[in-house]
Amino acid sequence: MPEDAKRIMIVEDDRFLSFLMKARLEKDGFVVSQVFDGEEAIQLLKTETPSLIILDLIMPKVTGFEVLKTISLTPKLAAIPVVIVSNLAQDSDIEKARELGAKEYFVKVKVSIDDLVQRIKALVV
Repeated sequence: MPEDAKRIMIVEDDRFLSFLMKARLEKDGFVVSQVFDGEEAIQLLKTETPSLIILDLIMPKVTGFEVLKTISLTPKLAAIPVVIVSNLAQDSDIEKARELGAKEYFVKVKVSIDDLVQRIKALVV
């Protein structure tokens, strides 16, 4: 793996969607790690510092909001861009995620994988 490869962490409990995003991102040259709940994400972030995190909000064990709060309160993680990809579409959820530091917010049913990848590329230049 090239030293300058951009690392993406996908935190998504929908395994089909997670693997779909992983395959598409790897095709574009990203190095991708996957976790399937918020608790796993927090554990992996203790040893891995990705260039960007794709985060679902509705997950088992620890919610995406809790993961986002942990990231924002941890100095070595706070600068990592976080992109939310969630089924939560209410303005209050979007506002809460942005207040906790999310750079982008996509509603799953309204975003294509290509649009998502383009936005990620722009954030990890």
